[in-house]
Amino acid sequence: MKPIDKIQRTIHKADKGISAQFTELTKFLSTVHGDLANVTAPPFFLAPSSVVENPKSWAQRPAVFTAAAIEPESEKRSLLVLQMFLVALRDQLYVAGAPNVSIKKPLNAFLGELFLASWRDPKSCSTTNLVVEQVSHHPPITAMHISSKEHGIRADGYARVKMTFSGNVNIQQIGHAVVHIDRFDEDYLVPLPNVTIRGFLSACLYPEIVGTYTINSSSGYVSEINFSGTGIFRSKRNSFEARVYHRDNPGKSCYELSGVWSKGWKIIDSRTGELLQTYDVDAIESAPAPIEIAPIEKQDPLESRRAWRDVISSLEEGNYQAASIAKQKVEEAQRRRRSDEKKRGETWIPLFFRNFPGNEHKVFHRLAEGTSWQLLDKETKGVWRIDEERLERLESPFRK
Repeated sequence: MKPIDKIQRTIHKADKGISAQFTELTKFLSTVHGDLANVTAPPFFLAPSSVVENPKSWAQRPAVFTAAAIEPESEKRSLLVLQMFLVALRDQLYVAGAPNVSIKKPLNAFLGELFLASWRDPKSCSTTNLVVEQVSHHPPITAMHISSKEHGIRADGYARVKMTFSGNVNIQQIGHAVVHIDRFDEDYLVPLPNVTIRGFLSACLYPEIVGTYTINSSSGYVSEINFSGTGIFRSKRNSFEARVYHRDNPGKSCYELSGVWSKGWKIIDSRTGELLQTYDVDAIESAPAPIEIAPIEKQDPLESRRAWRDVISSLEEGNYQAASIAKQKVEEAQRRRRSDEKKRGETWIPLFFRNFPGNEHKVFHRLAEGTSWQLLDKETKGVWRIDEERLERLESPFRK
């Protein structure tokens, strides 16, 4: 057999294997009724990271996260917060991959799982810190806090994820984020869009956002994003159009954006027609900053990469049997922990986050007034916010 024939035969076998895996996955999903969020997916479909790492997509480009805090013009600050939201989407939704690679499902976080990391901006010598905690397992709720003390900007958010299967996987995110800028005493109400996972027939899964979302600012400026994606009139995945306007004059845009959120987009000044920026997601200057995280051996046992390290390494090696065994050990240990707490009559309490009633969330109700936004706090066990006193005081190991 010629070498080229061997290569083609090997590729054919690999393609056949991938197709078989997706056939199995489709059959598996079709047998599950109700919420898929806490369902254990087949090992080949798992990403080598936990769901608690997803919020790092907002923080890992510190210059992008802090840009609005140093911008004196309110309309430009709204544009920069919109830019931060768009820049985070690809890393957030194309988990463990890129647009030409089939996405995978992050590991289901266990109750109390933590992800603590930071990133430095070499130009401003500032640090952006991230704290993420799984504050509920049934239902799964993840809370996050991002801050840059030097720039006086923070983002607080939480999300409950619901997943269903109807030929595609439909992901509903119940929750939101609030970005606050100290210098201007300004708040931004940021949505967490719903996502549909498509591509089961082609054996290459990809995320698609469809619908219109807004980022509402206390300064009066609104960023409106219309996600369209593939369809009869559009051939590109992940397509979107956006504009920034003041709520007192919604017919007059300040800025317009258009493109593909997983690849790049253009920003135009609506008043002059001037092209202000072309953003390329894959450009060298758009790459995330190096992550600063404690070495595995020095992490708290509750920190994600330490807790799942055997699972992560097995998935990265493609050893799905070992990954399945290691994953089962982690999950069994967590079940024993919950059982022991119940026997002792203990009530589990999150380390870094506290929940409070939805009617006390004044920022949300003020910025959502007159819109279709719903808080749905009963589905998320209230509204989650960082406990800054505990964040400053607690040291690893966090739970003695």
